[in-house]
Amino acid sequence: MNRKIVITIVSIILTTVSVLFVFNWNRIGLEVSTNTPIKVGILHSLTGTMAISEKAVVDSTLLAIDEINQTGGILGRVINPVIVDGKSDLKTFAIEAERLIIGEKVSVVFGCWTSASRKTVRPIFERYKHLLFYPVQYEGLEESPNIVYTGATSNQQIVPAVNWCSNNIGKKFFLVGSDYIFPRIANTIIKDCIIANGGEIVGEEYLLLGSNDVGRIIQEIIKKEPDLILNTINGDSNIAFFKELRRAGITSAMTPTMSFSIGENEINAIGKSIMSGGFASWNYFQSIKTKENRNFVKMFKNKYGRDQAISDPMETAYLGVHIWANAVKAAKTDDVNKVRKTLQYQSFVAPEGVVHISNENNHMLKFARIGKIKDNGQFDIIWTSEKLIRPRPYPSYRTKEEWDKIALDFFNGWGGNWGAIN
Repeated sequence: MNRKIVITIVSIILTTVSVLFVFNWNRIGLEVSTNTPIKVGILHSLTGTMAISEKAVVDSTLLAIDEINQTGGILGRVINPVIVDGKSDLKTFAIEAERLIIGEKVSVVFGCWTSASRKTVRPIFERYKHLLFYPVQYEGLEESPNIVYTGATSNQQIVPAVNWCSNNIGKKFFLVGSDYIFPRIANTIIKDCIIANGGEIVGEEYLLLGSNDVGRIIQEIIKKEPDLILNTINGDSNIAFFKELRRAGITSAMTPTMSFSIGENEINAIGKSIMSGGFASWNYFQSIKTKENRNFVKMFKNKYGRDQAISDPMETAYLGVHIWANAVKAAKTDDVNKVRKTLQYQSFVAPEGVVHISNENNHMLKFARIGKIKDNGQFDIIWTSEKLIRPRPYPSYRTKEEWDKIALDFFNGWGGNWGAIN
């Protein structure tokens, strides 16, 4: 055979083999790629003053991930959680948020409790055009395309509770909170509501996150004799506050407390007998009687123990994972930018009821509820809003610019932080 013809034939064969090899390698690579786990970040305080609340939120987040993985994952891929400790420290939250996005290359982050931690990491998520699911009720005054707020804003929790207190308990209020952005803004809104209802603010006191120095505040409460106390203290400072309150002889029957950051989990840590008779305002209570909630409570207790309690932020963390998973399925990818575009169409039959994301601001429509603490640490739900309340992050009686200035003034007053620091 002519040498040139042989060379030509060999060349064609080698080219064909190479093309087939590359084609099949790419196919294999694609299959490997599509079946690799989806990494997600979980960023909460496992140590420090906020661990009393945030550890349990990690548990409910993992419960949702396990539930999804047991049914085959998302798009045939299992979810692989990367858990990091914010250590109740704002700088740590910022460092770990960036590490999850850049170093771990997660597809989403579920995390934060305090508004100070959320506001600290917000610029990071916006810089990298990433996505944070934030599970806790908060003061509002914020909208971000990079954050999904699965907890309530003020018109879905704080305002209904203050109105209920004014109509059912009394008109003389004492305000106590931790010294960071949530309690400060919440109490600004609360004071406006009290005045609008013809009430009176007889005292307003704050303490640093993690502080147990509550003696002076208790003495002020004794002196001012309020009809009730509105409490926006967060973290384990609540243990010292309520124990000292009871030592001073101030019972729930004498001067009840309406709390905005104390749920079933915190009640167990503080003491059921200490908290019995008090009130809290949330969107979810473990005692809600729906099939979805019964199943949720059963799953949680089977995984973590029969004595474990479930609070509102734990439930909203759980539903947030499912909302994100539905958005991934709708987008047919875990790509952050594509998932963000499908979020506004998502709803979920959650333990608290049907919830869905507002197409206006990445917040959720919710029912407001008020509960009275029973001797067993659970809540008797004594009031529920007649319908789902649309989220309104910026109360309408001031402009957005005026609200933003109030928040910025606090930020500057704390030396460029979102809370007072020792």
